[in-house]
Amino acid sequence: MRFARAVLIRPYKFTVIFLVVNFFVFLLMWESSGMTWSALWEFPFPVLVAYGAKLNYLISVRHEWWRFVTPIFIHVNLPHVLINMYSLWMVGPYVEKLYGSAKFVVFWVATGVAGVAASYLTVVNSPTLGPIGRFIFKTQDVPSAGASGALFGLVGVLFVFGIKFRHELPEGFKRAFGTGMLPIILINLFIGYLGRGVIDNAAHLGGLISGAALALVVQYRRPGERPTITASWYVLQTAALLLVAVSFFKVAQHFKDSVTVVTPPQVPEVAPELNAFLIYSRAINDAQETLNEAMHGNTSGVDATIQRLNSVPQLDPKADELRQRLRVLLERAKTESLTTPAPPSGKKGEVGKRSFAADIVAWKKEYKQWLQTTGRHY
Repeated sequence: MRFARAVLIRPYKFTVIFLVVNFFVFLLMWESSGMTWSALWEFPFPVLVAYGAKLNYLISVRHEWWRFVTPIFIHVNLPHVLINMYSLWMVGPYVEKLYGSAKFVVFWVATGVAGVAASYLTVVNSPTLGPIGRFIFKTQDVPSAGASGALFGLVGVLFVFGIKFRHELPEGFKRAFGTGMLPIILINLFIGYLGRGVIDNAAHLGGLISGAALALVVQYRRPGERPTITASWYVLQTAALLLVAVSFFKVAQHFKDSVTVVTPPQVPEVAPELNAFLIYSRAINDAQETLNEAMHGNTSGVDATIQRLNSVPQLDPKADELRQRLRVLLERAKTESLTTPAPPSGKKGEVGKRSFAADIVAWKKEYKQWLQTTGRHY
């Protein structure tokens, strides 16, 4: 009953503060992105960098150390911030009520930084990673951001907490904490495995392990015991908040510098075949996005995309054929948009649209097959 009473009565003000701060920074990033609907689904690269996303090049070459801290409070798009803030609302109050606000703040910042550090250390110059290697390591130095590392840190805290006090907790708490956290951990790691290359699993694991380690060594005051929190925790809390404040001050100080940064080559000594493949595949991916937009009436980027397709390196006959066919599809999209109303005279326009859509589906099927066969050799 004392554990239950503690969870019900104790405040969780810093959980709310961190929620507000994350949403506030998100709105600032949206404003910097032009407040367009498309920006809500992916902030532009310069905006992510300007607001403090982790980029190894900027940390190691330009010594922008604050990028170990600021990613905890920024997100790449609307679903990202909504999922993470919902998770914080579900997990944060438990940790803050059980351990107190001072320890909660230290847990959040420390495990978040540990997650970013793990992400920083797992960017490697090795294009030949197996499935397990790709789960943890990354071969591209892309912007990384999000509160996921800190959230996994809180999960690690509750996991160890539940095991340490399994003989004292009420039955419902045993199902929620300790081994009850295992399904959440395993499901998220499985999702991370499916999304490897997109999801920063190293940050998740870094946060989880550091949170579990903190819960092992940090003293816990049971409900009903006399307060034993020392002044050192308040000092650590103040230091953690000051670190966050100084980091965002550095972001503001270098805001205009960061906007103009250009990502350096990921693999300096890459094989020519791999470099050609990367250029080719990126151009094809961009052309597919332009085609999707053109199919729905937005043909503004078609001509520029066609010019880029014309300049990509030739890999093999099939790859070149796919490139030429995609260029033709883009040309057709300028006049055969799926949103263009059919002429009232008959069914010819509708038949043309179905033929166009079928050609696109056939091209995508052949391109996927090429990626899984010849493309794998690159």
